[in-house]
Amino acid sequence: MSTGHPRAAPARGLRRFTGPRAPRPESCELCGVAVAEDGHRHLVETEKRSLVCACTGCALLFDRPGAGAGRFRAVPDRYLSDPGHRLDDGAWELLQIPVGVAFFFRNAALDRLVALYPSPAGATESELDPRTWQQVLGAGRLAGLLEPDVEALLLRRSEGRTECYLVPIDICYELVGRMRLLWQGFDGGAEARAALRTFFDEVERRSKAVAPPAAVAEARP
Repeated sequence: MSTGHPRAAPARGLRRFTGPRAPRPESCELCGVAVAEDGHRHLVETEKRSLVCACTGCALLFDRPGAGAGRFRAVPDRYLSDPGHRLDDGAWELLQIPVGVAFFFRNAALDRLVALYPSPAGATESELDPRTWQQVLGAGRLAGLLEPDVEALLLRRSEGRTECYLVPIDICYELVGRMRLLWQGFDGGAEARAALRTFFDEVERRSKAVAPPAAVAEARP
């Protein structure tokens, strides 16, 4: 399988996570109103594939697909897990990701999957063969629920197995920025590993398991 040449992802969506904090308060990038530094919502500017800070009112305008001619899409706030879909080391090797964490989202404009993983240089991108994507992740229920551009499948390889979560895409870029700031040496260092564990503990806490197919069938009238 050919994954193409890894390359650095566009940096604009990462600036708020990787650069020094601006002295002025955060503000909505659409209307200019002040927003809380933590807890405000994000939009994805789909053509540029960048994150935009938004107040609640502006975010609500773009909650529905197609609003605003599709230029912006509001990032949802759902976290899902599928305990029944575990990936072994063989499946991970097919993805050809050189580190133990990666996230995947579907770019609607390009109509293809985009694979990114953290590195000392930031988010590094590798193109996936669609057949490999289907073979490794396509059979999972989370793949069928994934919203293009605004959600991601977040994978973590640990102790011979790989866990998969469906998460808002902005937290994936937050993770990339955090790893870039903390990374030391060849393997990231103790501080980066501790931050990674804390991050995934929070993802696990917030995630709801998708119902097994049998349970969904029984729940239908």
